[in-house]
Amino acid sequence: MTTQVKNHQGGKEFGKLLKQIELTCDEINQTFLEDEFWQDVEDLEDQLGSYKKQFIEYDADKSGDLNLMDVKIMMEKLGQAKTHLELKKMIAEVDISNSGTITYSEFLQMMLGKKSSVLKLILKFEEKMKGIEKPTGVPPKRDLSSLP
Repeated sequence: MTTQVKNHQGGKEFGKLLKQIELTCDEINQTFLEDEFWQDVEDLEDQLGSYKKQFIEYDADKSGDLNLMDVKIMMEKLGQAKTHLELKKMIAEVDISNSGTITYSEFLQMMLGKKSSVLKLILKFEEKMKGIEKPTGVPPKRDLSSLP
């Protein structure tokens, strides 16, 4: 019985953390929308919504930033497992505040900015690959004469 109560309490805490992260992300999104620097970005509002979902999904511990373990899990989910050193370098490329983590604001600056980072390239590539529909079913029969 006490385990169920503890699990229920943990679920409430997790929900509170998630709600707080969403509110913080919304506030940061609003500052990007109001900032003249980002006004030339095409479909800015849609992109911000998409990046918010992506960031929250990858923030596994719901701490409000992407730490080494979050980035490790993200890369593994994307089929791009990296070494500890590679992960640290990826974070350092984006981490403007030198906190050792990627905040949501830093994440947005990376994704919307012109500068390329390894992490940005991987995420953009994966985003494009999601849109490509893979053929299903039995492949068509071919003979030697149909080959180029």
